[in-house]
Amino acid sequence: MPPIPRPPLVFTAGEPAGIGPDLCVSLARTPPSHPVVIVADRALVEARAHRLGQPLALPDYDPGQEQTLSLLAQPLAAPARPGHLDAANAHSVLDGLRRAVTGCQSGEFAGLVTGPVHKGLINDAGHAFTGHTEFLAELTGTRHVVMMLAGAMRQGGGMLRVALATTHLPLRDVADAITTDGLDETLRILDAALHRDFGRARPRILVTGLNPHAGESGHLGREEIEVIEPVLARLRGEGMDLIGPLPADTLFQPKYLEGADAVLAMYHDQGLPVLKHACFGQGVNVTLGLPIVRTSVDHGTALDLAGTGNISDGSLRVAIDVAWRMAMNRRRDANA
Repeated sequence: MPPIPRPPLVFTAGEPAGIGPDLCVSLARTPPSHPVVIVADRALVEARAHRLGQPLALPDYDPGQEQTLSLLAQPLAAPARPGHLDAANAHSVLDGLRRAVTGCQSGEFAGLVTGPVHKGLINDAGHAFTGHTEFLAELTGTRHVVMMLAGAMRQGGGMLRVALATTHLPLRDVADAITTDGLDETLRILDAALHRDFGRARPRILVTGLNPHAGESGHLGREEIEVIEPVLARLRGEGMDLIGPLPADTLFQPKYLEGADAVLAMYHDQGLPVLKHACFGQGVNVTLGLPIVRTSVDHGTALDLAGTGNISDGSLRVAIDVAWRMAMNRRRDANA
């Protein structure tokens, strides 16, 4: 009896006018180490390969075969040109994501890797869309998810992981969104994911304060005293290794990061600028708390670079490797 094919990862190419199709061509030129199915419009990928002067050998996806790289066709509503957005294709982009998620839920795919989408265009097309993280939570019926970016630091080495207590919110709404229950659940999800998905036996998590100087003993805000510190104290009592709240402007230095498995920042632009400076081009976005594995590139659609050949696929390849390791860790955990 022939061996059962390994479930592949699935990669959704994202915005067709951006560099997602270029990334597909790059994968075809140098296939990844793990099996991957690309969800994209075949004519689009072939046209982008022709524009880039690259040969393209990309077979159709066959779930009964072991394939290193293949394509699951997701037709576009309108032809796509590099750098030229067309709202007519927004529905196709979302349908590709839905197909990929369904396959992950059924076990057809080992995990999902997402290419960059254009949030504004999807909203302009009439679809309420805050981002991949929230959309995937809705598709999978997950009440609470955590956004985390990770990458190998260019200077000093080591892995930096930064998770977020809140994600895509206006800054004026952040303080109200940091609640006792929400922070408690976020830390539980982060701790569990570091253990299950990343193999950390007893994760150590650094937690930032919300305010400058972590509130300066209440003189610069009371969120640390009234919300963050009580949650940390309770979870420490349950055995979690939590350090903080620490001032965000001094936390990201070796004396704190050494020995830590992750940082929890209170909002998007508190933690991610540091990570992207340290790891850009080799970073990966991970959604924690989902019933499926999901990683993503750490960059946007780069409309100005689409079809130019002047892109790097480093983040995509890291995202594929991380998704595969997460999927294998989950499989081992399920079989333990």
